[in-house]
Amino acid sequence: VSDWWEEYIYLRGRGPIMVNSNYFAMDFLYLSPTTLQAARAGNIIHAILLYRKKLDRQEIKPILLMGSTVPLCSAQWERMFNTSRIPGEESDTLQHVKDSKHIVVYHKGRYFKVWLYHDGRLLKPREIEQQMQRILDDDSEPQAGEEKLAALTAGDRVPWAKARQTYFIRGKNKQSLDAIEKAAFFVTLDDIEQGYREEDPVRSLDAYAKSLIHGRCYDRWFDKTFTLIVFKNGRIGLNAEHSWADAPIVGHLWENAMATECLELGYSEDGHCRGDTNQNIPVPTKLQWEIPEECQEVIERSLSTAIALADDVDFHSFFFDAFGKGLIKKAKTSPDAFVQLALQLAHYRDMGKFSLTYEASMTRLFREGRTETVRSCTVESCNFVRSMEDPTESTENTLKFFRLAAAKHQHLYRLAMTGAGIDRHLFCLYVVSKYLAVDSPFLKEVLSEPWRLSTSQTPQQHIDLKKNPEMLSCGGGFGPVADDGYGVSYIILGENAIHFHVSSKISCSETDSHRFGKNIQKAMVDIMGLFNLSKNCTK
Repeated sequence: VSDWWEEYIYLRGRGPIMVNSNYFAMDFLYLSPTTLQAARAGNIIHAILLYRKKLDRQEIKPILLMGSTVPLCSAQWERMFNTSRIPGEESDTLQHVKDSKHIVVYHKGRYFKVWLYHDGRLLKPREIEQQMQRILDDDSEPQAGEEKLAALTAGDRVPWAKARQTYFIRGKNKQSLDAIEKAAFFVTLDDIEQGYREEDPVRSLDAYAKSLIHGRCYDRWFDKTFTLIVFKNGRIGLNAEHSWADAPIVGHLWENAMATECLELGYSEDGHCRGDTNQNIPVPTKLQWEIPEECQEVIERSLSTAIALADDVDFHSFFFDAFGKGLIKKAKTSPDAFVQLALQLAHYRDMGKFSLTYEASMTRLFREGRTETVRSCTVESCNFVRSMEDPTESTENTLKFFRLAAAKHQHLYRLAMTGAGIDRHLFCLYVVSKYLAVDSPFLKEVLSEPWRLSTSQTPQQHIDLKKNPEMLSCGGGFGPVADDGYGVSYIILGENAIHFHVSSKISCSETDSHRFGKNIQKAMVDIMGLFNLSKNCTK
């Protein structure tokens, strides 16, 4: 299924990939290792490159299923680095080069090429910091059309494909675009501050999420496998393209890099990377462009499309710490089933109806497996929700409905993971029906039903929160899948907390991400209230 999935679901999509397909990962919630932008960039870039080195040497062991001896497929790691999505008129392609010795950095409208090696070795963190500082200190103006160039990667795919064919296939434009597309990855040194602020937790996290998912629409290269974003105050994040891999793969890189940065590389007392600067390293070079006016017009049109899309994203990112996995397990329930049923209850209260729900599960028990859908809105979950909302229903009965719904959810999840799901099967039948020119009203109907609630759990894979409780991360999120629906991503953090990311569209009068967020928190607490457990919810 995977090659068809990659092509038809991702690469053939002709609309913007920003917001609709790309997703993001956040920094630690509270921990701020340094406030120096160049230093944070130096360490995190070095840590990512150490991960790449391990990957190239095949030293990253396959992930084992739930601590067992069953390995998951590692194929998705192959195109993590030195890769870019290339626009085409009918379909995009993924271009991967074997090795890349540079990155491209965007700062205040200019693009810089930064070599990662000097004297035949990888640059040390302090040396990368020095290179980043040189870019921050460079006050040259962007060239004509350069500042907003990346808006081409944020708008519709066809105008970008045509512009690339017309203006970027020769001369310095080709050379510069080549540098971006063949870079190990892309880096943005953002000139604004972002991240969680204690004095304004709600607005700061929401703005941070929006910045990571779309930014200004021209300061992230949305076609690169990932863009590393380093903010002015030293907070960081990632924006990732979706066709080459699913979120757990990016999450593994991200957790490893952040653990390396904090636990191994560290910072000096004044916030700089450890080690010494090196004046022998050549200064980063500016990429050269000759962007004609008609191309600048295409850039502006792409930007208008992207801004309209970005301005319509209603994002709410919040930390739930009334309880977590610890208490849910005391209730003898699977944490994922608990959260999914809370989402069903919250959604019913929010919208007054049940909706087709998508939960992504992984199929990496199989070679080249990607995802399968768990349809979490079931007859059993609806019975439970109605029982919760019926004041005449006894707690005992509601609890019985909860147990049935949770068991059903776990059963569906297991089926999906073990290749017995239905959605990828239907998708393949649809592809074959198109190929054979056989019309199937059933497949047409089933595959055009909108997922009004699209959900995904991000796994916590590497950082040990028992040993390093301060290294609490917020996970990441994605945009709404339906115009009149919600996207919900959540990460179960240690024993006592869960972070949620809720997205919807402002243009839809029925949805409201903050209202849904409140409904999620209330549903979580209300369901836990069914169980007489000693640790009461704190909020």
